Amino acid sequence: MSNEDITIQNAGPDHPRRPLAGRIALVAGATRGAGRAQAVELGRAGATVYVTGRTTRTRASEVGRTSETIEETAELVAAAGGTGIAVPTDHLDEDQVRALAERIDREQGRLDILVNDLWGGEHLLTGSVFGKKSWETPLADGLRILELGARSHVITAALLLPLLIRSDAPLHVEVTDGTARSNRRYRENMYYDLAKNAPIRLAFGLGQELAEYGGTAVAVSPGFLRSEQMLAHFGVSEENWRDAIAQEPAFAIAESPQYLARAVAALAADPGRAARWNGKSTSSGELAKTYGVRDADGSRPDAWAYFEDVIHGGREASAEDYR
Repeated sequence: MSNEDITIQNAGPDHPRRPLAGRIALVAGATRGAGRAQAVELGRAGATVYVTGRTTRTRASEVGRTSETIEETAELVAAAGGTGIAVPTDHLDEDQVRALAERIDREQGRLDILVNDLWGGEHLLTGSVFGKKSWETPLADGLRILELGARSHVITAALLLPLLIRSDAPLHVEVTDGTARSNRRYRENMYYDLAKNAPIRLAFGLGQELAEYGGTAVAVSPGFLRSEQMLAHFGVSEENWRDAIAQEPAFAIAESPQYLARAVAALAADPGRAARWNGKSTSSGELAKTYGVRDADGSRPDAWAYFEDVIHGGREASAEDYR
């Protein structure tokens, strides 16, 4: 990756004070989806947000999408009222992550919020994971899933935590797919199961280590996410997403990326978050109920409760009953 970067500052001096004004955040994996949305909502709350990822306006990652870039994310952060700083970073490259940590140290002297939302393995799932036994998954693809979903998280935590503990209230957020409760069921494939459970254990362990610093480590999961990639997969947009329910009935419980993002921003602004969440695993639906957050359409979906009760439990109910 090159050392190119872009800093976008909110130009309006008259913005009211936000609950995260003066806070320094890093959203690792902010190119698109929940990562982008979390960066924007942290910016809306007043934070300075470093946004990282592999896709820029001049270079695409292995995901193969050029329609979303980290520069665009930084601009969206600024438009929401924060300061967005885009730094191209491959979080599997230790030297690049060290350089990122050194830059934040040099420019800010600390980090208050670390959101570890790294993934980028969707392109491996359809052909190598879904419907396959672990021994049918090409080993190279399985190991890549573990790199993208687990190793990148470990590298980022190891190299950024020394900055995070300088904060007076460190917050480490691990983003994954599923909660500790929902992931007690096997996630279809050994590699995917390991990759999506690793962040939950990371948050649990780091919660023990951050406690003496007054910190909070928490694992969060969106529900059925209407990310840019998921909408494209079904051939719909955010405006007509319900048309995809005919292809996938469970999509009726889908939520926008803003839902988790609003919930995480509320958590970040909660002075009592350590007592509530440290070391725990939670979901967008649970956080939304706790903080009074709603999705972009005004609903409050609880996808994991819907899956638990209806899809797996056989309860007779509709997705609307869980919105």
